[in-house]
Amino acid sequence: MKRTLVLLSALFLFPLAAPAQSTTPAEKSASRTIRPEDLQAHIGFLASDLLEGRGPGTRGDALAQQYIAAQFQLLGLKPAGPNGSYLQPFELVGMTGHPETLTFTAPQGRLALRFHEDFIASSGVQAEESVLQDSELVFVGYGIQAPEYEWDDFKGMDVKGKTLLILNNDPEDDPKLFGGKARLWYGRWDYKYEQAAKVGAAGAIILHTTPSAGYPWQVVQTSWTGEQFELPAAGAQPRLQLKAWTTDEATRRVVQLSGRDLDILRAMAQKRDFRPVPLGVTVSTRFANQVRRRPTANVLGLLPGSDPKLSKEVVLYTAHHDHLGLKEDAKPGEDAIYNGAVDNASGVAAMLEVARAFSALPKAPPRSILFAAVAAEEQGLLGSQYLSEHLPVHPGRVAANINIDGLNIHGRTRDITVIGLGKSSLDKTLTTLAAGQGRLVRGDQLPDRGFFYRSDQFNFAKLGIPSAYFSSGMDFIGRPPGWGKERREKWEAEHYHQPSDEPSPDWDYSGAVEDVRLFFLLGSHVARARELPRWNKGDEFEVPRLQALEALKSEGAREGPPW
Repeated sequence: MKRTLVLLSALFLFPLAAPAQSTTPAEKSASRTIRPEDLQAHIGFLASDLLEGRGPGTRGDALAQQYIAAQFQLLGLKPAGPNGSYLQPFELVGMTGHPETLTFTAPQGRLALRFHEDFIASSGVQAEESVLQDSELVFVGYGIQAPEYEWDDFKGMDVKGKTLLILNNDPEDDPKLFGGKARLWYGRWDYKYEQAAKVGAAGAIILHTTPSAGYPWQVVQTSWTGEQFELPAAGAQPRLQLKAWTTDEATRRVVQLSGRDLDILRAMAQKRDFRPVPLGVTVSTRFANQVRRRPTANVLGLLPGSDPKLSKEVVLYTAHHDHLGLKEDAKPGEDAIYNGAVDNASGVAAMLEVARAFSALPKAPPRSILFAAVAAEEQGLLGSQYLSEHLPVHPGRVAANINIDGLNIHGRTRDITVIGLGKSSLDKTLTTLAAGQGRLVRGDQLPDRGFFYRSDQFNFAKLGIPSAYFSSGMDFIGRPPGWGKERREKWEAEHYHQPSDEPSPDWDYSGAVEDVRLFFLLGSHVARARELPRWNKGDEFEVPRLQALEALKSEGAREGPPW
């Protein structure tokens, strides 16, 4: 009888045979430990002036790491970094330097663009000097090579040593191409710079507009000035001398110098038969770089699973702990600290409270839970890239990644927004769990922004790990239609990547609490379900997942994790 009661108790707490979407009483009780005052306390410290904006490699960065590690220890999580530490240290290469001008020369004349007003640029090489000398300027449309769409903007042209002028986003007129209005990775700036380097270009200039980028020029000005970071360059990896953005108005002047019309070039780039257009213009610049190596770290805490077999697999939670640091050109008396309260002290606070909820369960779930506060997200998802390359377990053993990047500060919503809805089996679980809160699941309501490729889950998705990335929707309870969209656009225009992203007594945490509880319940369900989540058939990340699972059959991959 005693044995029967023990077995029934275990099934009651984590019934592996139960439908994945059901919620146990133990989970409901644990979710109630997530409270607004705890979120507020974490955010208050992480976004305080004391941490000076948590710039990578700074004192504030180190303080944030130690705070998170201390919280992990208080919650009873095991260190999951090397040498029994909560920290997974790695180096960043910081580069400070920019050209004062970009000079364009053509038979018709000469044009010099002004830094900050007309263009923003940084070095693409980890060297003391960056040089473009009479590099031929070539318009390459969107700069995309996508065989699955039978799309190639280069058409075999040799662009070695040339500078590429590239449109932001991806073609969106045809709904059958590149997701239509939805932005894919092909539309992201990181893809465009990476692709330009692969084809041997010396420089790449992306044409900025607010609609094509999803944010105004001021975000480029703040995000791409000051010290820029990369992981240390590996071997003979191709590099650009210059990575730049130009405004629409400045680009028009450059194209006019060539005797062409920018709108006509844009129209040509929408078609599959587009070919690169040499503009008869050369680009020159030269500037010095200050190059230094700076230490940072991801912070890793582990809740070991309770099942001898399934504990070898993990549910991975991520939230980035960094922000932009200090404003270098601040005037006397001006606020010079990029506090990063919403982005992303709030996400780290959410992850810590999810960890608290897991620690409140009477028994750990069958699968292990790995919490990772990752570094240098604002510099190009560098911390999650490093973690993806140095996971403590094989990628095939990571059941799912749940990424948290910013919380809702405006109140409760009737809906949630799932970035990447339709990509994986996680959607079904999320839909049922959200219904338990009386909420509807909606797809990305700003699909042109390409949010799935702009946060840390992207690095794990590239390994094939099914990923969930969601937030509150825009249908706010007690507010008129359109209020949520208006508030979001206002916040992005006034506070995103600005010193004004600070904690405020006016914030309403009620919606954030519901979201954080949902983050917890989703991970708990994945941690006890019999089947692993999977990408939907034909998804862009399905193949790497299948390859990762197949690799588990090899001798080395069969070894368990280090716990």
